[in-house]
Amino acid sequence: MDLPQLLLVGLVLLLGVVGVLIPGVPGTWLVWAGLLWWALHVRTATAWSLLVAATALLLVVQVVKWLLPPRRVRGLGITSRMVAFAGTGAVLGFALVPVVGAVPGFVGGIYLCERLRLGTHGEAWASVRAVMRAVGTSVLVELFACLLVVGAWVGAVVAQ
Repeated sequence: MDLPQLLLVGLVLLLGVVGVLIPGVPGTWLVWAGLLWWALHVRTATAWSLLVAATALLLVVQVVKWLLPPRRVRGLGITSRMVAFAGTGAVLGFALVPVVGAVPGFVGGIYLCERLRLGTHGEAWASVRAVMRAVGTSVLVELFACLLVVGAWVGAVVAQ
């Protein structure tokens, strides 16, 4: 696969990760479609293995999201700024402490946003708990799975 096409696949994967954070955007499916595009062009055992593993993981995540309690977002004050902070925190956490850093990065991003908005630790932490109970868990599960898939793809591309 040539470099421009590889960059386009990376862009689709990045849009998928960002899409997980935006309601109504099929982020998980964008990540899967980007990986499928890559596997169809590369045609190696590694590419096909990664596609199969990613398909299984992303399907399991869809089931887990369905089993989680429904989202209750009214009255929580979830803003696009909070979503940006949480997503940035998850990506930075994933990059700084591979794999497990996404979870504290996500929660830390929400906390930082709320601390800046509310001013005190107690109020910010209460808001973080409310947000995580309402929507954070399902978004975090989906974001974590997509980051795992993208991280595995980056590893496979670098290893080639």
